[in-house]
Amino acid sequence: MHALIALWFSWLKSWGYAGVMVLMALESTVLPVPSELVIPPAAFWAAQGKFNFWGVVLSAIVGSYIGSAISYGVMRWAQAFVARKFGGVPLVGAEKMKSLEAWVERFGAPGVFFARLLPVVRHLISIPAGIFKMNFARFSVATLLGSALWCYVLALFGEKIIGPHPELMNSPEEMIAAVRTEARGFLFAIVGFFILYVFVEFLRRRILTRPAKETVGSVVK
Repeated sequence: MHALIALWFSWLKSWGYAGVMVLMALESTVLPVPSELVIPPAAFWAAQGKFNFWGVVLSAIVGSYIGSAISYGVMRWAQAFVARKFGGVPLVGAEKMKSLEAWVERFGAPGVFFARLLPVVRHLISIPAGIFKMNFARFSVATLLGSALWCYVLALFGEKIIGPHPELMNSPEEMIAAVRTEARGFLFAIVGFFILYVFVEFLRRRILTRPAKETVGSVVK
């Protein structure tokens, strides 16, 4: 792992914005490239004059989207191939597939947005989106917005945390721990907002699915 991290850091230094883009593209697939080891160091070097802060953020956003789009496309093609080959996805009934596809169409975009802000989940969210054929335009917008917010927050943390403690550049484990400790409040807020969204959506759907007479009666009362 240390050898990989050393290789990633050399990519960042040698390739600049292209290195940020490539590593974040890999991070948005199932490959274990932590964004906490890509954006904060690049932002730190930006503060030293090696890069531009906004160039780092933009490169990270583009890389995140490219990796997510590739994962989405591969999984969508794989699902279609398996469906043609076997007449459906093994162990998953046709009705279940339809209901899951409807769920993704209806709730997928907010789910993708919030997932892009959470460690681990952000690596995997493109898989169900592709398998269950989420609308690609919605997927793209949610991915870009979520990635933009996450990359900006990590870049700020890179300046804030590594700036006063450059020794963290020599200890990837401590760097990840420091970033995640600082990001804990942000992550809790994201989870809270997602729970609130689910609750509001639940109430809205209950009202919309309530029979017309019951709705009118409740308004009169």
